Amino acid sequence: MVVRSRKKSRRLRGRTRTMGWGRIGQHRKSGSKGGYGAAGLGKHEWTWTIKYAPNWFGKKGFRPPRIRVNKEVRTINVGTVDELAKTLEARGDVEKDGDMVVIDLSRIGIHKLLGGGKVSKPLKIIVPYASEAAVKKIEEAGGQVIVTMKSIEPE
Repeated sequence: MVVRSRKKSRRLRGRTRTMGWGRIGQHRKSGSKGGYGAAGLGKHEWTWTIKYAPNWFGKKGFRPPRIRVNKEVRTINVGTVDELAKTLEARGDVEKDGDMVVIDLSRIGIHKLLGGGKVSKPLKIIVPYASEAAVKKIEEAGGQVIVTMKSIEPE
């Protein structure tokens, strides 16, 4: 292919309707430029593709599938639950089972009970998961822990 040394507009002379290209639309629409957008990158514009966009075709790398897994485990210590029980008792918003204050932690969005802090009164706590230290402290205070799930690790 011969490289054009003079610009195309030098040939578009005469200001006629077709300017020398004939009467039925030569050099008029998208056919003269090889298509719209990325048309022809794998066909008639292949040399342009391998020169200027060599990574245009094919897949590169790996993207893991987007699986929505809620990995956040909301926890609370037994000392905080003890303080919560005191405030609920003072307000009168507490459920009782005999002399034990019943608190359902899964209702307020807590997933696991941990063993930090001290327990001063017997509590009955319903929670999906609990640590051994938390269960031990609650039972030493005369309370009870009802664990609704087995293990926090996914199988």
